Amino acid sequence: MADELGLDLVEISPKADPPVCKIMDYKKFLYEQKKRDKVLKAKATKVIIKEIRFGPQTDDHDYEFKKKHAERFLKDGAKLKAFVFFKGRSIIFQEQGQILLLRLAQDLEEYGKVEQMPKLEGKRMTMFIAPKKVK
Repeated sequence: MADELGLDLVEISPKADPPVCKIMDYKKFLYEQKKRDKVLKAKATKVIIKEIRFGPQTDDHDYEFKKKHAERFLKDGAKLKAFVFFKGRSIIFQEQGQILLLRLAQDLEEYGKVEQMPKLEGKRMTMFIAPKKVK
């Protein structure tokens, strides 16, 4: 029957008794499936990560300026990666870096929640903040 119609005989479920087959244009079926997959991929949410860099002895004015940027990033729905970069011998100020990041987390509490607490990785102490869901 498929040959008479110029279509393909496609086996849908081979384990059924008897096996289920369908007469269709297989190339068209593959094309439509690709189209569906493309639409689903476009609808999938993409995670955006914004970074903010501090020094261990960042001044109050610079801190406030960067905090405003962090607020805006979280309001826009992006994740925030805040880190303190220790240059040279400034690694001895680890406590100051941690205090700075915890202060940032506390100030941004209404916009996002901490995903990962400050953690030292090499010369940088990193902390992740995820935005709160907008209702």
